[in-house]
Amino acid sequence: MITAIVLIKTSVDRIPEIAEQIAALESVSEVFSVTGTYDLIAMVRVRQHEDLAEVIPGRISRIPGVEGTDTHVAFRTYSQHDLEAAFAIGLDN
Repeated sequence: MITAIVLIKTSVDRIPEIAEQIAALESVSEVFSVTGTYDLIAMVRVRQHEDLAEVIPGRISRIPGVEGTDTHVAFRTYSQHDLEAAFAIGLDN
């Protein structure tokens, strides 16, 4: 699974509506409204690298009010959830 973190600039007066449209897209697992240079951050998860082109410039960037994106592809994923699952392997509850 390939994970991309997409930083999104939007029309400020439409942030909630744009966030909902992005969150409804297949392959988008979460959308965060944030402070700072960008208005939204979307987590995109796809099976193949080529699928990123379909989701990000093909769908996200075409939503009215999206002014620009900056995409970062993850090399590895580290999370507390993954660590807990690894340590629980073989343990009986």
